[in-house]
Amino acid sequence: MGSAVACGSDSDSDTVKIGVADAAESYWTVFTKKAADEGITVDLVNFTDYNQPNPALAEGELQLNEFQHMLYLATYNQKNDQKLVPIGATAVYPLPLYSTKHTSVSQIPQGGSVVIPNDPTNQARGLLVLQQAGLITLRNGGNGFSTIADIDQAASKVKVTAVDAGQTAQSLDSVDGAIVNNNYATSAKLGEDEIIAKDDPNSDIAKPYINVFVARDQDKDNATYKKLVSIYHDPEVEAAVKKSLGDNGVLKNNDPAELQQLTVDLQKQVANNGG
Repeated sequence: MGSAVACGSDSDSDTVKIGVADAAESYWTVFTKKAADEGITVDLVNFTDYNQPNPALAEGELQLNEFQHMLYLATYNQKNDQKLVPIGATAVYPLPLYSTKHTSVSQIPQGGSVVIPNDPTNQARGLLVLQQAGLITLRNGGNGFSTIADIDQAASKVKVTAVDAGQTAQSLDSVDGAIVNNNYATSAKLGEDEIIAKDDPNSDIAKPYINVFVARDQDKDNATYKKLVSIYHDPEVEAAVKKSLGDNGVLKNNDPAELQQLTVDLQKQVANNGG
């Protein structure tokens, strides 16, 4: 990941270090060029572990990150007594169940195996996708904080294992299906024809899964950072995002104040669920 350079929150520098999980995707080239045209140098810092970009931001090694959805951010803040804040939305993506062995959920055999991401928020969302697909039953109906321990094994069709999000796609050769986050699915070149189930990115229950640019609280009104959010929604950048990440996603440009209030509300839910 290279060396990280600490930077004060009110730096006069026009170089902005952004932590991401998919720096190799071509849309970032379009984004950084557009930013350069506006006098902003973007330094992308790639992370392969979702657990690293938020601490790096909190410690001042980054100025922004863009890799996570709202519920992931709220969970991090609550569990770590931090106050990282969303300053702009990017998109919401369905969370798909992929299979290289089956073309439909009905083909997965009784006692089959499925892997899901092991980080708490994506684990819960993955379980809800599996329940919606009729592969498992969650006690009490499940929610955004469900874990594998909440699966009613006797009433479920498949066995579920949680692994690091970066390993889900690589597991496909040895399991019946895998819940794979969009960036990992893209890097693994998984196709639309390998998706056998997914959730609806346009539903109200998908709001906690809107992906966002995140800054430290003291930087939430930084004009340069706000400009970068605006650049992300430049038509050329949005077109490049769709070309890189596919047409599944729904691009979002929610008001930052709305996103920040949603973060507060979600943190309360995390706390009420033992976070």
